[in-house]
Amino acid sequence: MSTQHSASQRVDECAERAVELLLRNLAPAGILAATRTRDAVERGYVAVFGRDAAVCALGMAVSGNATLQREAATGLLTLARHQARNGQIPKFVDVHAEEADFWYLGCIDATLWWLIALAWLDRHDGRLRLRETLATNIGRAIAWLECQEHQRFFLLQQNEASDWADIMPRSGFVLYTNALWYLVKQQYGLAHAAQTRRNFNQLFHPFSATVDEYRRARLLTHYVRNRARHRDLYLSFVNFSFYGDEGDTFGNVLAVLCGLANDAQAHRTLQGLMHAGVDDVHPVRAVCTPIVEEDALWRPYMSRHRQNYAWQYHNGGIWPFVGGFYAVALAQAGLRERAARVVERLAEVNALGGWRFTEWLHGRSHALSGMAGQSWNAAAFLMARDALASQRPLFGVWSRRLELRQPPAPPSTSLR
Repeated sequence: MSTQHSASQRVDECAERAVELLLRNLAPAGILAATRTRDAVERGYVAVFGRDAAVCALGMAVSGNATLQREAATGLLTLARHQARNGQIPKFVDVHAEEADFWYLGCIDATLWWLIALAWLDRHDGRLRLRETLATNIGRAIAWLECQEHQRFFLLQQNEASDWADIMPRSGFVLYTNALWYLVKQQYGLAHAAQTRRNFNQLFHPFSATVDEYRRARLLTHYVRNRARHRDLYLSFVNFSFYGDEGDTFGNVLAVLCGLANDAQAHRTLQGLMHAGVDDVHPVRAVCTPIVEEDALWRPYMSRHRQNYAWQYHNGGIWPFVGGFYAVALAQAGLRERAARVVERLAEVNALGGWRFTEWLHGRSHALSGMAGQSWNAAAFLMARDALASQRPLFGVWSRRLELRQPPAPPSTSLR
C-alpha cells in the first residue's frame, strides 16, 4: 500500500472518528468541551464554552452529519440565554448548575467568537436566520465590545489571562483578540473597520509600517522597533512600555484568515511561522519561543497547575485545534500541498493514544497532555478538511494566490 494512500485512509478515518466524537460530546444544551470523564468533570470541561462552541459550530456545519449540522447552533443559543445584562457572553455555562462563568478578569474572546459563529452559520445556511432571531442579544454583545475599544486606535483593550491563552501575560492591545474584532466589524458592518485594520498593522508590526503621527502610537512602537526577535511575525500584544515577542501562532494565523494581512504581509507571516518550525513535528506549536521563568514577562500564575512552564500548554505546547486553522491559512495562501500534509499530520496526532484527540502535547517531548476527547480538535479537523476540498475562504476573506517558497527543512535532530 502506498504511503499516500495510507495517509488518505488515515484522514478519512479521522473524519469518521471526529464525527463520532462530536456526537458523543453533544448534550441537549450544545456541544461540550470534552468527553465526560472523571477528570473532565473535576476540571470543568463538561460545559458549553463560548469559544469552543463557536469553533465547533464551524466544523459541525461542514461535517456532513445531519445531527451535527442541526445542532451546530445549539450551544450558541445556550450562551445567549446566559448573556450578562451588560451584553457579555460567558466564558462557559455549567449546564447542570445552569450557571454562567465570566472568568477572573473577564473573558473577552467568548463574545467575539459567539458573534463570528452566528454570522458564519447564517452565511453557510441562510435558512437559520440566527442574526434575526438573536438581534437583541447581538446588539448588546456588540455594545459591550465597543465599550472595550480604544477611541483613537479602535482596537480592543484587555487584561492579562483574559482570552483563550488564559494563563499568559498578554494585555493591553492583544493580537489574537483584535484579529477577531476586525472580523466581527467586517461581518456586522461596524464603524471604523479601516482604522482598526490600519492601527492593527502599525502597532503589531511596526517594523515595516509607517507609524501614525499620533504621539501615543509613536511611543508605543518606540519600545519595539530595535528589540523584537520575530520580525516576520506580528507581536502577540502591545502594552504601555512592554510587548509580546514570543511569536503567537494562533494570533498570526488569524491575522491572515481574518483579512488583516495583505498579500505581502500574509506571505511574510506564514513564512515566519514555517521558519520558526511551529509544525516541525505535530501541527501546531502555540508559540515560537516560550516565555521562561527568567523572562520579564513571566508571571507566577503561569505555574498554576504546573501547566504553563516553557514548552507546555499555551507557552509552547502543541495544539491540534490551532493546527486546523493553520492548515486553512496555508491552503488559502496557495500552499495546498503543505496544507494537505498538515491535515494528514492532524489526523496522525488526533489518533495518538488510541484516538485520544488530546487537548495539547508537550512542545519538545510530544507527550500527550491535557484533557482527552477535545471537541474542538475534531471540529477544527473537519473544518480544515472541508476548506482544503472546497477551496472556499473560511471567513469569506480571499486575497490573491500567494506563491510562498518552502522554507528549508530543519535538521532531523532539531528540538525547538
